[in-house]
Amino acid sequence: MYLPQELIRRKRDGGALNDDEIRWFVTGIKDSSISEGQVSAFAMAVYFNGLTLDERVALTLAMRDSGDVMHWSDLNGPVLDKHSTGGVGDLVSLMLGPMVAACGGYVPMISGRGLGHTGGTLDKFESIPGYNTYPDNDLFDRAVREAGVAIIGQTGNLAPADKRFYGIRDVTGTVESIDLITASILSKKLAEGLDALVMDVKVGSGAFMPTPEKSRALAESIVRVANGAGVKTTALLTDMNQVLALSAGNAVEMAEAVAYLRGDHRDPVVHEVTMALCAEMLVSGQLADSIEAARRQLQSVLDSGAALEAFQRMVTLLGGPSDFTDRPDDFLPKAPIIQPVIAARDGIVQPLQVRDIGLAVVAMGGGRTRADQKIDAAVGLTDIVRPGVTVRAGDVLAMAHVRNEAQLADTRQRLTQAIPIDEQAVAAQPVVHDRIGPEDLD
Repeated sequence: MYLPQELIRRKRDGGALNDDEIRWFVTGIKDSSISEGQVSAFAMAVYFNGLTLDERVALTLAMRDSGDVMHWSDLNGPVLDKHSTGGVGDLVSLMLGPMVAACGGYVPMISGRGLGHTGGTLDKFESIPGYNTYPDNDLFDRAVREAGVAIIGQTGNLAPADKRFYGIRDVTGTVESIDLITASILSKKLAEGLDALVMDVKVGSGAFMPTPEKSRALAESIVRVANGAGVKTTALLTDMNQVLALSAGNAVEMAEAVAYLRGDHRDPVVHEVTMALCAEMLVSGQLADSIEAARRQLQSVLDSGAALEAFQRMVTLLGGPSDFTDRPDDFLPKAPIIQPVIAARDGIVQPLQVRDIGLAVVAMGGGRTRADQKIDAAVGLTDIVRPGVTVRAGDVLAMAHVRNEAQLADTRQRLTQAIPIDEQAVAAQPVVHDRIGPEDLD
């Protein structure tokens, strides 16, 4: 038995807590025996003074163990996952899970909804009629075993201490603590019972972290803590100075993902990020000896249709149409108005204001500003122009999928500002900025 005020005081004064003290405090967060005021004081003390690596590992494991932890010891392959810090047009999970499953991995992916300017994987899957994003444990287990992948939402008893802790951080100005972000992300991911994890940390104008330095700091913290907790983890820093996909929205991104898996069209930017993340997972899971071998394996399951088949099996098992990938246009909702946003002048497309493009989708109704908001899966953007492209006045910068003329006018105004055009040449940037593994850290 400890006194919460004494633990808070020690953190306030820059001291460290041991594993037992942290586990006790997290139990109090979960069962509400520690008050909201005490939790917020602890969060503020951590915000200003930070946590040691040992404390971050202990906090992560304690929050993981506050609820259900999955176990997959009888599977005949590694249990792998990927987590993204979120962005605009970030549809990678939709293809990545089936691709890794087709290569022999198992991907029990717990995903979230969109909030703010970023899209959510769960919202994209809910554009498929009948797809059950909250199956019971038996159905989730069956889908993982039979399809190799199941992408669902967070159940009520997955890291419940983190749910209360995050809610308090959200209203006390302590969300931005890298130490607490690390524990929050990893407590849920490690509850999946993973053998290996790859992090996709976005960098740029549409990223969650405000600067490249903070993006790198978060990636390094997650790699250190996850490996310290016994899960092999690497991170990639990927570009968010452009919309990742050619589309942004829910049904439109799902349509692009299916086209990718079918081989109808694979945008080079999307393909590079997806292949890089999948390859890290295969190597970490010992399904490939090298990144090069992993890429060959991944290309093979794309070309053979095995990845598409894994996707369809998952959709069918979780209640979606059994022929969804054969005719996705027959099932996905469509906006009644599809009109171009055109360039007002000649010039070169500059780096995009990606956050503002995401907010344009939110303004259509395709995203949310509150967690309880319902969204319109049909609206969004397609054919979004890439930075560095030379355009003439009247060329299409994007296609707007909207409900009415007022939305169309608002979207055109927003995108004209978010897609700057100038005479200045734009240097090509790598879409994968860097890789961080445990061997790269002190």
